[in-house]
This record gives sequence, C-alpha cells and structure tokens, in this order.
Amino acid sequence: MNTDDWNALGLGHMAPRLDPEKSILSVLGIELEPVDDETIRAVVPVTDRIRQPMALVHGGVYGLIAETVASVATARLVYPDGLHAFGAGYSTNLLRPISVGSIHALGTLRHRGRTTLVWNVDMSDDEGRLCAVTLMTMAVRPDQAPRPEQGDPR
Repeated sequence: MNTDDWNALGLGHMAPRLDPEKSILSVLGIELEPVDDETIRAVVPVTDRIRQPMALVHGGVYGLIAETVASVATARLVYPDGLHAFGAGYSTNLLRPISVGSIHALGTLRHRGRTTLVWNVDMSDDEGRLCAVTLMTMAVRPDQAPRPEQGDPR
C-alpha cells in the first residue's frame, strides 16, 4: 500500500503521520474497498505472518482486521468534519478456523452517534462460510494533529 492507495481510500491526509508502506495494511496485505458510507470490504491473504503454531489464523488477527476496517470507514466519514477516529473496544466471536486462502471482511455501520460509531464486521473464508464476527465501537474526537494544509510544525 502506498500514498496513492491511501488517497484512493480518502485517507491521504494520514500519509504525513504514518508511512503507508510500513502500515499494518501493507505488512499484512490488507486490501480495502469502501462500498459506500456505511459499508466497507476487506480481503486479507492467509500467510504465515497471521497463523498461530497450529497453522490456523491467530484469533487476534480477526480483531485487528475488524478495527482496521472500522477505523478506515469511520475516518472517511468524520475527517471532513475535523474529527478523528479511535478504536474504543471490540468483541470478537470465532466461529470456525481459517488456515488457507483469504479472509473476507464486510464492515457494516450499525450506529452513528455524535461521539461513537458502532460497526459489525463479519469475516468469512473463500467459500463464504462465516468464520468470525466482531462488534467494533469507534470513538470520535476532535483532530488535534496538524493537517497537511496547515503545515508540519516540526
């Protein structure tokens, strides 16, 4: 993932804060596809980087995927209003293991309040079988970091 990819996602404003090529999206090969303001998809290839010693996808990876999906989707919604998104908490239930192929995530907005957004993230295998579900709460706060158009004070 590079700066052009971030711009295509509507996240170009984050590039000065983080090197996109070293982000968790790039490290794990997470590919995101916003569908609309309330829906986002992601695909993550299953590699040894995300498997635990029994060769299954590590349970914590599902939470990481859910928070990534919800963070990107929320940032796209709130950044134009001068707000920033932070993960506030999540609950993931693992339903069946994945050991090969890809993880397919579908994030759907369930609630949009003034200071929180709640996303449901369903994760399935290549056969479309539901493997994990996450309820992800995002906190929304004023963005205190300088924006690219304001210049970097460093």
